[in-house]
Amino acid sequence: MGSAAELAAAALMILGFPVLMLAALVPSVPAFAAAAAVTYLADHYLHRRNSYLINRLSKVRAGLSIRFLIRQLLLILLLARLSLADDLIFYGAVACFIAFYGLQAPHGALVTLIRNRRRMPVATRNIDLKSRIRIPDAPPRVLLHRSAEKILHLDLFAVVGILVSAALDDSAVGFGGIGLTIALGCLYVVGLVPYVRGAKTPPRTEAVLAAVDDWLAAYRPETVLYFSGSRDSAYQVNMWLETMEQLDTRPLIILRERGILNNLAPTTVPVVCVPGGVHLMNMDLSTVRVALYAANVGKNIHLLRVPTMKHVFIGHGDSDKLASVNPYSKVYDEVWTAGRAGRDRYAIADVGVRDDDIVEVGRPQLAPIQSWQGVPDGRVPTVLYAPTWEGWDGNPGNTSIVLAGENIVKKLVTADPPVRVLYKPHPFTGTVSAEAGAAHRRITALIEKAAAERAADARFTADTAAQTAAGAELDRVQARLAELAAAAGDKGDEAEATRDGIVDVQRHEEIARLRAEWNDAYWRSFPSYEHRVITGAQPRLYDCFNVSDGMVSDISSVVSDFIASGKPYAVTDSAELGVEEFKRQNTAVRAATILSNSAAELGALLDAVRDPSADPLAEDRGELKRYLLGPDEPASIDQFNAAVAHLAMKADARNVGQESRTGAANADPAEAAELTSALPGQRGASAAETDGVAAGETDGVAAG
Repeated sequence: MGSAAELAAAALMILGFPVLMLAALVPSVPAFAAAAAVTYLADHYLHRRNSYLINRLSKVRAGLSIRFLIRQLLLILLLARLSLADDLIFYGAVACFIAFYGLQAPHGALVTLIRNRRRMPVATRNIDLKSRIRIPDAPPRVLLHRSAEKILHLDLFAVVGILVSAALDDSAVGFGGIGLTIALGCLYVVGLVPYVRGAKTPPRTEAVLAAVDDWLAAYRPETVLYFSGSRDSAYQVNMWLETMEQLDTRPLIILRERGILNNLAPTTVPVVCVPGGVHLMNMDLSTVRVALYAANVGKNIHLLRVPTMKHVFIGHGDSDKLASVNPYSKVYDEVWTAGRAGRDRYAIADVGVRDDDIVEVGRPQLAPIQSWQGVPDGRVPTVLYAPTWEGWDGNPGNTSIVLAGENIVKKLVTADPPVRVLYKPHPFTGTVSAEAGAAHRRITALIEKAAAERAADARFTADTAAQTAAGAELDRVQARLAELAAAAGDKGDEAEATRDGIVDVQRHEEIARLRAEWNDAYWRSFPSYEHRVITGAQPRLYDCFNVSDGMVSDISSVVSDFIASGKPYAVTDSAELGVEEFKRQNTAVRAATILSNSAAELGALLDAVRDPSADPLAEDRGELKRYLLGPDEPASIDQFNAAVAHLAMKADARNVGQESRTGAANADPAEAAELTSALPGQRGASAAETDGVAAGETDGVAAG
């Protein structure tokens, strides 16, 4: 609902309008002026904060324009109650507000037209379109940013002038304010006009699409990462960016939603965002041989229909969840899994994916995860609690946070000998279940209280000098990162970002180095025994893996990834299936300590963390790591590149075969008839079918 300050501002704004009415009826000019000032300031504050509350007021017939109109009508009422209904200032006020609202229509139309025209049919990053088409600068930010709020606030001059006139019985000030309001409103509208025509407008759709095709013909992409999804699912494509940068072939990323492009992490790979299905289907991708898909969504059909490339499902995590064996996966030429477990998972699920179409390529993203060498001498062992979120279906087995989370954390913070707890919840926690959100807040409070108690415990001493030095290093790195962000500048609107959004490779590499330095300084900036709640993008989950000696989690790809470290881990059987059934259903827990919702078994994990030589599951974890993630050699990125090259050869062979058949058919009409009857061809889609695909009629396929 917003912060306490936002709630207070919203309450003041809403209560201010009844006070305005009372002040108008009394009548009292000072009271009306005070109440009007409160409503103006509260409204402005909520807009500056982009408050959720202000956005919801329009849903209850109290939108921005309505609030300003009511305030103006109440001012007219005040004038009438002051017996000024026959005065010239009264008629001037009425005429002013009517004319002022008359300006809203052309202003709104121009703003909408400018924004629509500057929305590119294809938005890009790391692609040089500047040399191919002319994309003008965006209008000044002052014209378009919060434009509706800005023009409505121009009535302030008229309102103040009229109130002064009412108080002093001098209409000159009122007419001065009225004139200023109307003049500024007209200037605002006139200032927008140049940006809807002529040289200040971006090129038309046809020119942009032709420029993109021209770039594609020159670049000749060979491997595409294709992604469609909601704004919140950008992490699913972000996890593959480094892998795409390491490909031996020329990579390209194709996105379908503008929100995903805005949330895309920095990368050196060329990126094309194509919201329109027809535009994508008309794009020249004839040089692409391999298309990689990170999610099972309906819009995949727009690229899956292209027969000249081979299509591969790579997913966005490897776990025993049902999404990892989605029947939709059988539409792809191949499905790539990390290790043997993925292959067996499809065989057991029997959803139509053939074993011959599954390729084991490892997990290139796991390269940053460090192997475990045991707890360093003199350091308190660290246990990471990383529960997943509650999911959409209400299954109690999705997350431990509701039924077991508090029990887990209580046992960890009171463990003897002590351990340090890091709590990093899934970013979606509490978005569906209020109960999960409440449990998260209670767990956070538990950890913060335990951290405060440990800080006051004489048994724990910190190297304050080292922490101060690390804090200074952290500040230095953050300052440099801020400099680099400022130097990059604001890319403006979508058109400007397309024109100027080419990554500076040297800057990109420096940022990567600085982020590594930031991570190192972060962990040194506080005591190694201090409990921590970690939310947000930094530090990353894998960074938490590397400073931890053990982990408690749920059934998710987090567990499969953590296994790469070789460290002890525990998984909660929140659905209470029982140890044997839980292990039977979930491959990734076969080398884990299985916890009930009481977390009574947590001691076994802590014993393994404290004394690796007495760990009964160490050998099982090694075998499970190879089963889930594949062998350590060759490196996963080498396996991945080999799989891309092999599939590209298959695509080339298929295309050569098709060209040979087409050539033979053109040379001999009789043979053409024979080939037509003997070979299955690609059925031509009717215009209606094409329109249906372009409109995204397949978008309802469940994501995986």
